[in-house]
Amino acid sequence: MIYGMLAPFYDAFNGDIDYEAWADFIANILKRHGRVKPELGLDLGCGTGSMTLALQSRGFDMTGVDYSAEMLNIARERAEERGFSDKILWLCQDMTEFELYGTVDFAVCALDGINHLTTPKSLDKCFNLVHNYLVPEGLFIFDINGKAKFENTYSDNTYVFEDEGVFCVWENSYDEKKELCDFLLTVFESDGAGKYIRSEELQRERMYTLGAIKRHLSRAGLEFVGAYSDFEYKEGCDSDERIYIVARCKK
Repeated sequence: MIYGMLAPFYDAFNGDIDYEAWADFIANILKRHGRVKPELGLDLGCGTGSMTLALQSRGFDMTGVDYSAEMLNIARERAEERGFSDKILWLCQDMTEFELYGTVDFAVCALDGINHLTTPKSLDKCFNLVHNYLVPEGLFIFDINGKAKFENTYSDNTYVFEDEGVFCVWENSYDEKKELCDFLLTVFESDGAGKYIRSEELQRERMYTLGAIKRHLSRAGLEFVGAYSDFEYKEGCDSDERIYIVARCKK
């Protein structure tokens, strides 16, 4: 699994992500569009817990769900460091098959987790579960990589990341007709004795248009509320690299 392999380096690779600003944006969305008082929150595909911790620190009672045990181990360690060890529930589950102990007031999925659901069936399963566990009028806030990111940033480009003791080559291959992008990641990790251990993993994302997302939301009983291209509420569209989407649970 790619995120098991990358778990120790994931935060370094995403060091340019401002989770605090993103969490402020989510908190403001809950005030702007919310119809219920948000207390219990769900973070789907929580990874190493950056967004979960940021939202917990803003007073929400969070549950983090991720399929990677390695990622969740790091999330738990970070929660302990911040004094949240007994406050956040971490669940090692798939986004398309998760089970909660009760309903939540809102759900989030940050950093293009939705794009990793590469079939319409898997997207429907995730959205249906979100609808099932949201309270009536609860909000689902998530982002997707837009068409522009697949066609320009990803495309058939190759990227290199380097951090202390690790070197990663990220090779992309985008099939525009199938709307699928394959990522081949090759990681070289220092063993501390002058040698590097090579690991390799293949991952895939699907490009979803806003129209497709709206159709899937509607089928799951989630009402589309809005789409934004930035934290200033500029209206989002398919030509944006990242789109922030808000939906409301109707029951």
